[in-house]
Amino acid sequence: MKDLLELREEIDRIDRQIVALYQERMEVAARVAAYKIETGKKVFDREREESKLAALTALGATDFNRYGIRELFEQIMAMSRKRQYQLLTEHGIFEKPDFAEVDRPDFAGARIVFQGVEGAYTQLALKEYFGADADSYHVETWRDAMEAIAKGEADYAVLPIENSSAGIVSENYDLMVEYDHCIVGEQVIRIDHALLGLQEAELSDITDVYSHPQALMQCSGYLGNRRDWETHSVKNTAMAARKIKEDKNVYKAAIGSRLNAEIYGLKVLEERIQNNKANATRFIIVTGKHIFTKTAKKISVCFEIPHESGSLYRTLSHFIYNGLNMNHIESRPAVCGGQTDGDGTAEKKNWEYRFFVDFEGNLNDAAVQNALRGLSEETVRFKILGNY
Repeated sequence: MKDLLELREEIDRIDRQIVALYQERMEVAARVAAYKIETGKKVFDREREESKLAALTALGATDFNRYGIRELFEQIMAMSRKRQYQLLTEHGIFEKPDFAEVDRPDFAGARIVFQGVEGAYTQLALKEYFGADADSYHVETWRDAMEAIAKGEADYAVLPIENSSAGIVSENYDLMVEYDHCIVGEQVIRIDHALLGLQEAELSDITDVYSHPQALMQCSGYLGNRRDWETHSVKNTAMAARKIKEDKNVYKAAIGSRLNAEIYGLKVLEERIQNNKANATRFIIVTGKHIFTKTAKKISVCFEIPHESGSLYRTLSHFIYNGLNMNHIESRPAVCGGQTDGDGTAEKKNWEYRFFVDFEGNLNDAAVQNALRGLSEETVRFKILGNY
């Protein structure tokens, strides 16, 4: 027991030395920051750090120690960079994002576009956010909605981004990267799915069900109990309802909302058939203007990182160090710059990923500015999607 206590005392002595040396190193880092403030030199020098890590790692006596030395000094260097970013921000040296602060977004006379047809859930979100009298119109695809903003044909677009049951709408994440648009708001809508048929139809008549792929997924439990039914995917629930009306076939039904039934004169055969009775979808409000308000409290960003061990951890550490709370993180396959598949869609990179993060904060906050500086310098590609 005495030997163990002596060993612990020895470890405590060494730890105190490590703490003293760490603090000494951070003081030197502050002087390095002062030099970079004067010269305008960038904080992150990947080549220099890799060279130094290789030299320090080689000093290890065993493979285990070499691995540990590299991990230790990666962390020390990361903390040094974060302190330098902090000092640069304190001295007012910060390249502000291309976002203008406004008191509030200008909705007066705005034209809003949504994907689908009359009665789509996206239209419900639009009316909830902009009001029932909003000047709106619909297009066939989400890309068409983004194009409408790019061409100046619409001021805002409403896009579904995430469902509490079925997960993310991956195509819209990719479109936010492809287009230079900005998120200025969000709206959450409760989703209650119903089975809709012709007025003369009965539940026992149904053989085929039409809806959006996510709606079919959200009602998988209900549909799984009716294995003799065939399911068919369409672009949204409102289109499914319109198809039932136009086909005039009692054997066909749609999964959609009660509003779809009212608009297209259909009969509700069964209500609330979704798996999750608290099912909801989050919609984002997108515009071509890069704006934010002083009361905005959520920031969405995306970035790509080197395909190497620990790179995601090091990137996310900028949120931790600056005390920023992350609300959401998603990954999508990264896209090869400028390359497309045969169908014209962006070509994906195998096993490389782009990350999307939502976190709390405002672009005016010093902690946010510190984190954004670190992210922009240390990631391969970085983009602020909006502050809302």
